[in-house]
Amino acid sequence: MSGEDGDGERMLKPATRLVQAGRRAEWTGMPGDRGGIVNPPVWRASTILYEDVAHLRGTHMTDQHKLYYGRRGTPTSWALAEAITQMEPEAAGTMLFPSGVAAIAGALLAVMRPGDELLMVDSAYGPTRALCDGLLREFGVVTRYYDPQIGAGIANLVSDKTRAIFLESPGSLTFEVQDIPAIVAVAKASGIVTLLDNTWATPLLLPGLGLGVDISIVACTKYIVGHSDVMMGSVSANAALWPRVQRRGHMLGQMASPDDCWLALRGLRTLAVRLKEQGASALKVAQWLEERPEVASVLHPALPSCPGHDAWTRDFRGASGLFAFELRGGGEAERAAFIDALGLFGIGYSWGGYESLALPVDPDGLRTATPWDANRGPLVRINVGLEDPADLIADMDGAFGAWRAAMNG
Repeated sequence: MSGEDGDGERMLKPATRLVQAGRRAEWTGMPGDRGGIVNPPVWRASTILYEDVAHLRGTHMTDQHKLYYGRRGTPTSWALAEAITQMEPEAAGTMLFPSGVAAIAGALLAVMRPGDELLMVDSAYGPTRALCDGLLREFGVVTRYYDPQIGAGIANLVSDKTRAIFLESPGSLTFEVQDIPAIVAVAKASGIVTLLDNTWATPLLLPGLGLGVDISIVACTKYIVGHSDVMMGSVSANAALWPRVQRRGHMLGQMASPDDCWLALRGLRTLAVRLKEQGASALKVAQWLEERPEVASVLHPALPSCPGHDAWTRDFRGASGLFAFELRGGGEAERAAFIDALGLFGIGYSWGGYESLALPVDPDGLRTATPWDANRGPLVRINVGLEDPADLIADMDGAFGAWRAAMNG
């Protein structure tokens, strides 16, 4: 159902691929190209029965899209993996994991060995950092953190033991946008693998592999699922790295349940319209916040004031609905007063769902290469959902009244 370049079928636009991908006739029960059901059903299985011993012996665990054992997947998980792969035209395949953190771990364990060195962006997701400082260290992998704005200067950090560079653009809490092409160029010149946590943008807004990254990781829990009811992660890799990613995932026994895959497929079909709507609403809220006297700064990649904005303009196809802002003074109590006064924003971890969220975040304890100034005003991270932005703005306007009252004691 996907097009090709050149003399083949016309290459479909990304939003169209989201609708068409992973809907093979053999997975949807379609008797022909146009008949049958719309969505691949839920195929649940542990044991797979074979016609005879010859068929059992002739089926291998590495065979793609052939029933072998439940842990190797069913048409439901194959449909989702294929759909995510088609979001990254340069990807050779996608491995599904039961969470975003599991996907990050699986990807890193596929490329790192004892004695290797990993260059990790200093603005990385907290659990990624915990993985590096915990499990990878115990396995003999050395992690060195680097400034997210380093760009081509990362060449000065590369050693003969450097095997991989991990990017997350923008960063989870402080939203610096990295110069991905510059870092990729340094990595390729030295034979170093590049991995990108692309959860904020998804491949729809940032074609990571198209920019030369080797491995793209997405916490599908967020925008791909889109309804705050499934945990899942994915790792997509180019042709050179895909066998290693697939092999390591199988060794670790990683998989996603068919029921969760079905829910993720449901969310994937509306990803384009949700990202467009949430991105536009978030930008309206961010621009309004920039004008507020209670706000010291707004950390949103689409705003010229955000570090790395030029790289965002060059490389990204749009913005998602997640950003942060810095209150002009106060501490934990004043920040809590603001968040507690919100009526339309839930208070909770994660993001990317249809509902708006607000969360207190503290980067200063999670940075080493580029320390965050702990004396700056407290940060609030915002996930803008599908509510009308005018209602969200009115809600925040009222919450600033609670913040001012707390500031005045």
